[in-house]
Amino acid sequence: MTPIRILLITCILALVATLVFIRQQTEPNSSAPLSTQGGDFTLNSAEGPVSLRDFRGQAVVLYIGYTYCPDVCPLSLAILGQALKQLPEEDAARVQGLFISVDPERDSLEHLRDYARFFHPSLIGLTADKATLDQVVQQYGAFYRRVEMRDSAMEYAVDHSSRLYLINPKGELVGSLSHSSSPDLLLRRIQELLND
Repeated sequence: MTPIRILLITCILALVATLVFIRQQTEPNSSAPLSTQGGDFTLNSAEGPVSLRDFRGQAVVLYIGYTYCPDVCPLSLAILGQALKQLPEEDAARVQGLFISVDPERDSLEHLRDYARFFHPSLIGLTADKATLDQVVQQYGAFYRRVEMRDSAMEYAVDHSSRLYLINPKGELVGSLSHSSSPDLLLRRIQELLND
């Protein structure tokens, strides 16, 4: 391995470690009860507007991130995709995964659709303008912020919370899981939503 590649890999690892540290220091530990969080929203997909209420009667697993995320987003969506693939066919029809991008500047609707479908064919990618995204993020007790990266070809990253939000068939937010949860744990929680 050349010295330049070693230096590049070291810089990338240092950047990821710094972003994780910043996230740990700034991510709010929302003490608001779940009953005051969540709620309906309408965002854009490649196929047109999508509202949470469109999935009334289904369990919904929601993740907020962006497609250029180097670590937690692909991990979280892979966990979601694996859990969805493990569902029995009759249950799978009663569950919807949603991926909300907080980076509409780079995440076109078509790119978002293709990215989401990579993890599971039924996963829907959504985004909107900043004001609408800010409202949804606040509703769910999440956060995000743009982090400039002047010496990077990416120009910026998006620091964001990383939770899988669990919404029951009534459209109520009933819990969340860390991005490091196992697919089996997420599968159990989805099945609990379906059985309530």
